Amino acid sequence: MPRIGNMNLLSEKTFNYHFGNQLRVKKPQGRRRTYLCYKLKLPNETLVKGYFINKKKNHAEIRFINKIRSLNLDQTQSYKITCYITWSPCSYCAGKLVALVKSCPHLSLQIFTSRLYYHWLWKNQAGLRYLWKINISVLVMKEPEFADCWDNFVNHQSRRFKPWEKLTQYSNSTERRLLRILRINRTDLFLAQSSEQDPGLNDLVDAIKRLFLDAHRPRD
Repeated sequence: MPRIGNMNLLSEKTFNYHFGNQLRVKKPQGRRRTYLCYKLKLPNETLVKGYFINKKKNHAEIRFINKIRSLNLDQTQSYKITCYITWSPCSYCAGKLVALVKSCPHLSLQIFTSRLYYHWLWKNQAGLRYLWKINISVLVMKEPEFADCWDNFVNHQSRRFKPWEKLTQYSNSTERRLLRILRINRTDLFLAQSSEQDPGLNDLVDAIKRLFLDAHRPRD
């Protein structure tokens, strides 16, 4: 089986089932596993890519964090990590991701999620807002992100990604829910996504985030 470094590529069946963003599936209990695919890049080079699956008492995000810390990244370099994840981080993992980025000021982290994990729990909502507060963007996977994840992490036998029925509809529904949690609008989200392609927009995105946080800071 083809591999990423020392890891097997995901099968098409595994990818479609676990990354599928459908609101309901026949066996929802099978989707409790979290898959986290990541790419660690320098400005012009992908250094490492791979994926982690949650294990008992060891979330996929924690395994990912341990991997990144083990690399002892060069403090003089600027790195960017893009993650594709089946479930958004829980509050505990959100805190650990924040700690990782705070300890590595040269590291930029962007997360794309297929679905929101227990999004009705206030602590998970607070975790998502905390990630945004320190410039870790959590965005909803749409067709381009699913396609990129497919290209990089799936044993697709040279087949192109084929969107499933209502993929865009499900993504938009999840995005609306995320926007309500973050209390931001689609313009802000568009800028966050666009800064991936145009680094020149980063200053504008940061300014909008500061305005958002100031607007929602408790008043004395």
